Amino acid sequence: MNTGQQFKHSVWIVNVLRKYGKLTLSDMNELWVAEEVAEGNPLPRSSFNKYRDDILDMFGLVIECDKKYRYFISNPNEIEGDQTKQWQLSALTTGLTLRESSAIKDSIILEDVPAGYEFLPVILQAIRQTRTITMGYQKFGCEPYTKPVDPYAVKLFRQRWYMLADNHERMSVYSLDRMFSAKITDTRFRRSASFSPAGYFAEYFGTMTDGTPMEHVVLKAYGKMANLIRTLPLHASQQEHESGDGYTIFSLDIRPTIDFISELMSKADGLDVLAPATLKARIRQIMKSALERNPE
Repeated sequence: MNTGQQFKHSVWIVNVLRKYGKLTLSDMNELWVAEEVAEGNPLPRSSFNKYRDDILDMFGLVIECDKKYRYFISNPNEIEGDQTKQWQLSALTTGLTLRESSAIKDSIILEDVPAGYEFLPVILQAIRQTRTITMGYQKFGCEPYTKPVDPYAVKLFRQRWYMLADNHERMSVYSLDRMFSAKITDTRFRRSASFSPAGYFAEYFGTMTDGTPMEHVVLKAYGKMANLIRTLPLHASQQEHESGDGYTIFSLDIRPTIDFISELMSKADGLDVLAPATLKARIRQIMKSALERNPE
């Protein structure tokens, strides 16, 4: 069996146990055959035990058996509480599914591949080894430059990869699609054990971290927009306060940068900003300027 098949079978077992909770090997085998996971061949116990070991190695998930001979994942929080492992499982599932769906590729519509991904291996290696990288970078409308930076984290936002790094003056965020080179150096840097990349971005939406003051933002969503915001929160601080005839009130504690404002404006047909007044005024000014540029 090749590595691709091992990944496919292990990922299938993880997903089916996450879906059903507990299954006997017989129940699992019935699903296995029905879904033609191995071209209709059954799932032998010896193979299943091998996949259990692979799943432990890949995801850190422990598959145990209860007194009724039902198998289950005994530590689901290993994935549920780890965003990186969620992405890993999602990417493997999606990739394997797409590979098997090549015959209907015209029916699968995807977004463009995130820009700048080619620098990810170098940056992630530098983060693991706490090594400085020499980065070639060019902002829009500016001259290119090369400088050493200490990479702390990467973040995916709106089909672009970004790097959070110490440029030896301050922490800054760089878009990987503006990089033209990245090379690991022999220089090691010290990273504070108390620094949290997630915490650095926690008060923001997106990647712009310009020191915009914190605000208590109150939003009024109408119709389907309320369900959209409810099921895909704008921010971790989001709370739902009131629902009435066709509307819902939400609040967030956030630093409303242009990234956040742009997100609000993209939902303007079903969303009003109730507070703060400064945010409402800024959005009105942006809309006014747009209308003045396009009067008709």
